[in-house]
Amino acid sequence: MTLTLAHGMYALVTVSVIVIMLFRKGIVLPTLLGTLLVAGTFTGSFVGGLKAVFNANLVAAKELFSIFLIITFMVALLKSLKDLGADQKMIAPVQKVMVNGHVAFLCLAVITYVVSLFFWPTPAVPLICALLVPAAVRAGLPPMAAAMAIAMAGQGMALSSDYIMQVAPMLSAKAAGISTASVAPKALFLSFMTGVTALVITYVRERKTIQQPDQTTNLSLLDSVSEYQMNMEAEVASEVSAAADSYVSEKERNRWGSIFAVVVPLSMLAVMIYMFSMKFSGSKMTGLEGGDGAAFIGGVAIILLVLASIAFGRIHAFDKISDHITDGFVFAFRAMGPVIPIAGFFFLGSGDFAASILSLPADGAKPAFLFDIVQSAQNYIPQNGLITGFGILIVGIITGLDGAGFAGLPLTGALSGALHHGTGVDPSTLAAIGQMGAVWTGGGTLIAWSSLVAVAGFCGVSVIELARKNFFPVIIGLCVATLTALLIW
Repeated sequence: MTLTLAHGMYALVTVSVIVIMLFRKGIVLPTLLGTLLVAGTFTGSFVGGLKAVFNANLVAAKELFSIFLIITFMVALLKSLKDLGADQKMIAPVQKVMVNGHVAFLCLAVITYVVSLFFWPTPAVPLICALLVPAAVRAGLPPMAAAMAIAMAGQGMALSSDYIMQVAPMLSAKAAGISTASVAPKALFLSFMTGVTALVITYVRERKTIQQPDQTTNLSLLDSVSEYQMNMEAEVASEVSAAADSYVSEKERNRWGSIFAVVVPLSMLAVMIYMFSMKFSGSKMTGLEGGDGAAFIGGVAIILLVLASIAFGRIHAFDKISDHITDGFVFAFRAMGPVIPIAGFFFLGSGDFAASILSLPADGAKPAFLFDIVQSAQNYIPQNGLITGFGILIVGIITGLDGAGFAGLPLTGALSGALHHGTGVDPSTLAAIGQMGAVWTGGGTLIAWSSLVAVAGFCGVSVIELARKNFFPVIIGLCVATLTALLIW
C-alpha cells in the first residue's frame, strides 16, 4: 500500500482534531479546512478542493437527514403534548410511589431512562426535574443523588444506546461502513452494562446520605428545585390561559390531556414490544432494527402529533402543527448541525463516500484514506483485541471532551472500521465501544461544560461537584462494559 501526500494530510488533520478536542475546542473549523486540504491535495486542484468541501457536507447531510427528521417529529410531539398538559400527567403518578429516598432513586433512574429513550434527555430533563425531583427530595433523597441518577440514566444510559431513535448507532455504523442493525443491539447491551454498574456504585456510595421522609434537613436544598417548578408551572399556566380562548376550553384540555397521557405511553410501549418481537421471533422483518426502525417510531410519532394538534387546536391545528414541526427542526439542527461537517470529513476517509465527495468516476479507483493509513501501519499496531478495544474507548472519551457526545461518533466509527483487521474484534463491537465513550462523556455525565449544566441547575447542585462525583462510577462502568464486550463478542 503506497501512501500519497493526501494520505499524510488526512492523518495530520485527524490527529489535529483529536488534539483540539483535548483542549475543549470545537472541531467544525478544522474538519472543514481539513476537507479542503485533503481534497485539494488529492485532486491537485484548489477548485477541486472547494467542490469537495461542499460535496462532503452534502453527502453527510443526505446520509444523516433521516436523523434530523426523527428528532424533529419526536420534539414536535412532545410540544403538542405540552399544549394539552399530557406531558406532566404522564409522569405525575410516579410521585405517589416515592415513599422513601431509596425508592425515589430507583424511580428517577427508571423514569428518566424510559422518557429519554423516546424523547432524548435534553427536552425530557426539565420535565422530570420539575415534577419528580421535588417529590424525591421530600422522600429523603439528596438533590446530588437525584442529579446523579438523572444524568446517568438519561444522558448516559439512554442517550448512549439511543436504541429507539437510533441516531447514535446510525452515525457510528455509517462511518464504519457497516449496518446500523449490527451496532444498535450491542450499544443497547453496553449502555445497560455501563449504566447499571454506574448506578449501583452511585447508590452504594450515596445510600448513607438518604434521610427519612419526615426529616427537614433537605428543605433548604429543595427550595431551588421548587422555585423552578413554580416558575415552570406559572409559565405553562400563562401560555395555556392565553391560548385557551383561541383553541380549546380548560375542561376539554384536561380531558384530552388525560387521554393522551395514556395513549402516548401505550403507543410507545406497543412499538417497543413489536420491534422486539420481530427481532426475537425469527421474523424476516429485520429492517425494524435499522433505519426502518427509526422510520416506524417516527411514523407513530407523526400520527400522535397530528391527533394531539387536532385535539388542542381544532381548526387552528393547521397552523399549530406547523409551529411544532418548525420548533422540532430548529431543535434538531441546533443539536445535530455541527455533526454534518465533521461527518463529511470522516466520510471522505471512507471508500464508500470518497468518490462522491471528490467527484470521481463511478468506475474509477476509490481512495479510502483512513483505511489505507491504518493498513499501512498495521505492523506497528499491536494485534491485540484488548488494546484495540480500550484504545477505541479512550478515543471516544477524548472526542466527548468537546461537550457534544455525537460529534466524535464519525471518528470512532471510522477507526472501528479500519482497526478491526487483524485484531479478531468485529467492527460493530468496536463502534459500540467508541459510542459508549463518546456519548457518556460528551452527552452529559463527565464534563461540566456539557448539558450536565442543565441537570445541575434544575436540581440545585454544583455542576463541578456533580461531574466529579459521576467520574468514578461512570469510568468503572465503561471499563466493565468494554471488557465484557471483548470477552463475549
